[in-house]
Amino acid sequence: MSRLQLALNVDDLDASIAFYSALLGAEPAKKRAGYANFAVAEPPLKLVLIENPGHGGSLNHLGIEVADTATVDAEQRRLTEAGLASYDERDTTCCYARQDKFWVEGTPHGEQWEVYTVLEDADQMACETHGEASCCA
Repeated sequence: MSRLQLALNVDDLDASIAFYSALLGAEPAKKRAGYANFAVAEPPLKLVLIENPGHGGSLNHLGIEVADTATVDAEQRRLTEAGLASYDERDTTCCYARQDKFWVEGTPHGEQWEVYTVLEDADQMACETHGEASCCA
């Protein structure tokens, strides 16, 4: 399984959940304090909503969720061979999940891309940061 992740900052989490539930025809797969995500089968999408008052409607980060750590490693090798640098984060907790991931560095316009796999659910948001990339910025 691979799917595109789009993480949005929202001013009002409840209003955003209501809107995206109607738009996508689905309820959140996970809902926690200040956070919700939708795991949509068609089109394959992980929509993440991060309550960040005053920044609603802006992009938080983008990602590609993959099936396992071996795929994270393969994608990191492929992108390194293509000349793209990355910042590694393994066994890290972000967005209420323990993950293995890396962040792509040097994007043309400063957008934040991660390639990740979820290892297990977590009880905390526990954002990790490096430089400007953060799952919760």
